[in-house]
Amino acid sequence: MRCKHLLAACSCLSVVLSCTALSHAHFGCIIPSDDIVTQEDSKNIRVALKFIHPMEGQYMELAKPKQFGVQHEGKHTDLRAALTASTGKGGDQEKGLTFWQTDYTIKRPGDYTFYMEPVPYWEPAEDTFIVHYTKVCVNALGKEEGWDSPVGLETEIVPFTRPYGLWAGNVFTGQVLVQGKPAPFTEVEIEYLNESAVNAKEIVAPSDPFVTQTLKTDAKGMFSYVMPWPGWWGFAALNTADWTVKKDGAEKPVEIGAVYWVFATPVP
Repeated sequence: MRCKHLLAACSCLSVVLSCTALSHAHFGCIIPSDDIVTQEDSKNIRVALKFIHPMEGQYMELAKPKQFGVQHEGKHTDLRAALTASTGKGGDQEKGLTFWQTDYTIKRPGDYTFYMEPVPYWEPAEDTFIVHYTKVCVNALGKEEGWDSPVGLETEIVPFTRPYGLWAGNVFTGQVLVQGKPAPFTEVEIEYLNESAVNAKEIVAPSDPFVTQTLKTDAKGMFSYVMPWPGWWGFAALNTADWTVKKDGAEKPVEIGAVYWVFATPVP
């Protein structure tokens, strides 16, 4: 049976703590135990939903998502009721922090796109709410259809590179959509999930700018990035919603993020 990957697809939340503090990128994640299910593999996969600083490995508290499901052959299946709570590392905190997971059984060939819409997260340092919509694709039983189909989220990344069967060093290309339309000149944050480091050899960033890579989409909402080493890579495209959320009697802005997770396989 092929080597199983860490569970992955994660939604991203970007937080600037203060003008003098370090910037930490929060990613919502959906991480499957495998991104390619073959005839020889178990047809049962585990899918974990997390809120985490991917590179630093520090978990954040994740409330039960507002929406969690899977798209296969154009059909959406609601999986929210199947989620169970688990506890992850708390970073500098003593208590563990909540993440969610479920087991899913592959029954038919094709591409399975898992997606999550989290509950709005209040970030007092930015005086804003954050909602990052996350996706990941699992291919099953040799049928490669559906990976490039939008799910219909308020904002999402649609892959232009097939998002599985990729080697470390391959390029991932995607298009950012907001309300179904291309989002030009959108900032995209990119982080490596150190939990997925091959042979447990975690990557140590030489300085802060190496933790979160940053680029912008072009006029058509397109972006590309070379994944330099194996493991899970998260891409988070950030925009501001045209709606607000009330807090303490005042309407607050909402940062919406489109997040996509891709696994890069070690080169033999």
